[in-house]
Amino acid sequence: MSDSDSETKAADPGLAARQGAQRLVAAVLVQRRALDESFAEESARGLLSNLAPADRGFARAIAATTLRHLGEIDLIVKRLLDKKLPKSAGITQTIIRTAIAEILFLDVKPHAAVDLAVEAASRDADARHFKSLVNAVLRRLLREQATLREGIDAERAALPPWLWKSWIGIYGEIKTRRIIRAQFAEPPLDLSVKKEEDAALWAERLGATRLPTGSLRLASAGRIENLPGFEEGAWWVQDAAAALPARLLGDVGDKDVLDLCAAPGGKTAWLAARGARVTALDRSAVRLQRLTQNLARLSLDAEVLTSDAATFTSERRWDLILLDAPCTATGTARRHPDVLHLKTPADRDRLAALQSRLLAHAATTLLAPGGTLVYCTCSLEPEEGPNQIEAFLAAHADFSRVPVTTAEIGGLDDAITRAGDLRTLPCHLDGEGGLDGFYAARLTRRR
Repeated sequence: MSDSDSETKAADPGLAARQGAQRLVAAVLVQRRALDESFAEESARGLLSNLAPADRGFARAIAATTLRHLGEIDLIVKRLLDKKLPKSAGITQTIIRTAIAEILFLDVKPHAAVDLAVEAASRDADARHFKSLVNAVLRRLLREQATLREGIDAERAALPPWLWKSWIGIYGEIKTRRIIRAQFAEPPLDLSVKKEEDAALWAERLGATRLPTGSLRLASAGRIENLPGFEEGAWWVQDAAAALPARLLGDVGDKDVLDLCAAPGGKTAWLAARGARVTALDRSAVRLQRLTQNLARLSLDAEVLTSDAATFTSERRWDLILLDAPCTATGTARRHPDVLHLKTPADRDRLAALQSRLLAHAATTLLAPGGTLVYCTCSLEPEEGPNQIEAFLAAHADFSRVPVTTAEIGGLDDAITRAGDLRTLPCHLDGEGGLDGFYAARLTRRR
């Protein structure tokens, strides 16, 4: 992208952060790579590696904001440009996109955003030929901002057509727009406390709010490693909604629990902290390393197995199983806005087929008679949630659904479906910062 690594590393932090943000956006939209993966690579070996943590965080914020508002931004770009940029323009459009995100949605001095966008273009082998265009369109944006945004339905533009159609059909337009507005906001940081009796203590020490679900919430945090309690292993980072499915297994103290697709380990930690003897299984040895590291920091134990949950067999049978199945993760777009641009209907259908195999195998091969299985995904798509459960129950007469109660999930009445399953949405608890979208159903096998 740039002329040389030495040139970009010599750049001032403000410019380097913006160049890094442009690389992150391009990685998602052009290379089809996850934002977190690209950010980790750029932070370790790329443009962001020599920057202070605050500057790296700013680069990620620019990239995430651009992706959250990409639909509206691209409609504005279309109004700013007389014709499409040629392929020879390289990353020029991404430079314009990220600058628009700064000007419209981040607390950045507009002229600084323009000047640094032009400088970034001038340092790129392809974009330097379009730096005058970058300067002209962004300065026009400063002059005609209101006119250029007039008539744009930013919420409708935020979703690809297939997701808009899906969510409108499931949740209706009013709730769909509430979901999208919740995804526009930078999410707070949620923590799960190892010892629930210490929640009030850590809330005070961290300046956090205690949510009705039991999680602690911080509006802003800075570096996680510098927060009180990190070194002591008193808590771990986990969205409040992600902490709910494990609760549906009930009292797990001194009981054997199989946690399938367990990495990176937030649910494993919750179960182990409540006294369960956990077997944590995942097919990814790399992701299980992170799980093991998290458990070590928290001084928690679990049996860790590297295996494919779809084919794993054992002479053992578990009375309690948690299956957090791989999914499109469309419920996590407030934290991972790249999913809206990376996932497709084909991904949904492929993952739904995998979920069906995982659920059938776990329930019929690994769950003991009389046992309880909780199935969950962080997707908002019915194909990955309630449709899976209805199809499974129709094919397995020896299983039944055990409805979720409001007392189990902190009194969130609107997070329980008519069928009795858990369904959190990003707009739930919107006054407190929202939740990730999660689905969970509890099944029991007859003796």
